[in-house]
Amino acid sequence: MADSSIDESERRSSFRLDMEKEFIDIMWTDESGQEKSKKIVCLDFSRGGLRLDCDVALPVQTAVTVIFKSASANNQKLYGKVLRCIKQDTGWFEIALVLDKNN
Repeated sequence: MADSSIDESERRSSFRLDMEKEFIDIMWTDESGQEKSKKIVCLDFSRGGLRLDCDVALPVQTAVTVIFKSASANNQKLYGKVLRCIKQDTGWFEIALVLDKNN
């Protein structure tokens, strides 16, 4: 197992951009092999990942495609995996995505 203290300090020193609850689109394949998509809120964005607010749980390690400005011809796709999925008091889920380093 990797030394989490190094990862934690790198994560904390990374610049984080508050997305002001901007809507983004995500796509993933569920456990039954069906492709799913959803428009959700992005809470913040950093060099290593995103923090999302979603009304459905996504299992850890689920591969996710994130699309910024999907209605635009100039959209940008990022690829990542679910690092954490934590149920909030509201019943929604805070999802942390780690971006693939090959982006």
